[in-house]
Amino acid sequence: MVLVDDAYKAFTKILEYANQIKLMKSGIEQPSVVSEGAVYGTDLYLGSFSYIGKNTVIGNNVKIYPNSFVGDNVEIGDNTVLFAGARIYSETIIGKNCVIHSGTIIGSDGFGFAPNPDGTYDKIPQIGNVIIEDDVEIGSCTTVDRATLGSTIIRKGVKLDNQIQIAHNVEIGEHTVIASQTGIAGSTKIGRNCIIGGQVGIVGHITIGDNVRIQAQAGVGRSVKDGDMIQGSPAMPYNDFSKSYVYFKKLPAIVKELDDLKKGINDKI
Repeated sequence: MVLVDDAYKAFTKILEYANQIKLMKSGIEQPSVVSEGAVYGTDLYLGSFSYIGKNTVIGNNVKIYPNSFVGDNVEIGDNTVLFAGARIYSETIIGKNCVIHSGTIIGSDGFGFAPNPDGTYDKIPQIGNVIIEDDVEIGSCTTVDRATLGSTIIRKGVKLDNQIQIAHNVEIGEHTVIASQTGIAGSTKIGRNCIIGGQVGIVGHITIGDNVRIQAQAGVGRSVKDGDMIQGSPAMPYNDFSKSYVYFKKLPAIVKELDDLKKGINDKI
């Protein structure tokens, strides 16, 4: 028997070792393409049917699983893993020790269209990029759009679940975690150490402070101060929502009671 101070942490460490063995692959499988000017470090694994674009720089011990696409002028840091079917568009910068899961698309165009008087739309070219710092994990089928100008930035230690939409020019602060099916509109800034539940909708051009907690299915339409906890749509302080919800459930009975009181008053007149 082995006794440890923190069983959960010890169990996690054992699983990390097991996972390292599973990911211990190297070599370039065929068919695959490494374009002119691309450079890579030691112990690269490049799975079959993968493509590496021109002038891309790949660090040591990077694992790129089959059917993945890495565009031109991309940078990928040491010990990063791209699982099968990941798509990394041109000019993206990915740091060290990152994990990008299958079906994720990094650097596709932001949703930018200029309206015309006749009701049609002209596409606004999206010429920025995406920067993903060290120790970031991004779940399957998540999309991170490139900036219109400048960069969409995912800071160090961020953890994103599956099926999240990050729009152009968004910035997510260090060690923030976001659950599945959340959507963040363009140019919104999210602080450090936030926890954002699933199916949250966040409008564009607002600022969410550090250490904010947003409950699942909230609709956030305004900036949020440091340390706030919010819920509901439109979102409101968590304690206010909890108190109000008691009355939300009773609204039919409250309305009936008011109607009865009104009828009683009218009968006496």
